[in-house]
Amino acid sequence: MDEFALIRTLLERLPAPRPDVVVAAGDDAAVVAPPTHKLVMTTDALVEGVHFLQSTITRHNLGYKSLAVSVSDVAAMGGEPLWATVTLAVSPTWRAAELVELYDGLAEACSEFGCSVVGGDVVSTPGPFTISVALVGKAERPILRSGARPGDILFVTGWLGGSAAGLDVLQGKRSASPVAQAVLARCHQRPTPRIGLGLAAARAGVSALNDVSDGLASELNEMAAASGVRCVIAQDQVPIRPEVKEHARFADKLAIDYALYGGEDYELVGAAPREAFARLLAAASLYNVPVTAIGRCEEGDGVVMRTESGLEVVEAKGYNHFTRDRNGD
Repeated sequence: MDEFALIRTLLERLPAPRPDVVVAAGDDAAVVAPPTHKLVMTTDALVEGVHFLQSTITRHNLGYKSLAVSVSDVAAMGGEPLWATVTLAVSPTWRAAELVELYDGLAEACSEFGCSVVGGDVVSTPGPFTISVALVGKAERPILRSGARPGDILFVTGWLGGSAAGLDVLQGKRSASPVAQAVLARCHQRPTPRIGLGLAAARAGVSALNDVSDGLASELNEMAAASGVRCVIAQDQVPIRPEVKEHARFADKLAIDYALYGGEDYELVGAAPREAFARLLAAASLYNVPVTAIGRCEEGDGVVMRTESGLEVVEAKGYNHFTRDRNGD
């Protein structure tokens, strides 16, 4: 199949464009009708051998996840996703049928998250397969990571640690029950960006927000540095998925480490004044996703965690592309 036939085949897998797409993919460029809100933009790339292995994710789930991770960035700004462009750098090991499967996953994500793919590119490469998604969203009141203030409540949506533990499972490491393994594998392969809770956070007046892509420790350190505050969290308040605790016992690891340093959970971590946090809690009940207070912001800098043995400094040791491994060593 030649390049243009492949592009036509892939575009046919996508759902119908949103009403605000004037000219969809197929011309030199897309034409969209911007809303009256502010626009937020983000780009994420997934590279084979760096972000995923063919042995740990299906093509369908890779397509789904490639959009989900960018949608999570928009959600962390208190925004709603609108339009995406997708660039594929295809290695010789991938067949056209596999790309169709990937686009089926991408199409599922578009339908679920309410956005449209309006363009992109497909190129061949001798190197690893790469998919890059650029996403535009809208936000009435963008929430920055720099807005936290002393006295704000620190909170997290959902549960943490599932993706990193799921990667362990998918790599064949000793783990827990089959049911727990299935839950954890899904956490890694099919993250759920918290669009509704991000919008609710903006309406509630939340001060600062980040998505947990590189681990809770990394995100809190980013927020503390950007806001000029000290983040103090309680270890026993960090919401860790029960299956992660079960897996950690089998793996002889600490469950809290999966939450702090694992990454790719794509939950939201934020800071809010007490009244705003109360409004967010009330809104969260509509989404059937817990929102958990994990600590407070104080005068100072850095991140510390209250444990049974006292205060411990929490360093930003989550995933970093320019260190030798996930521990930053």
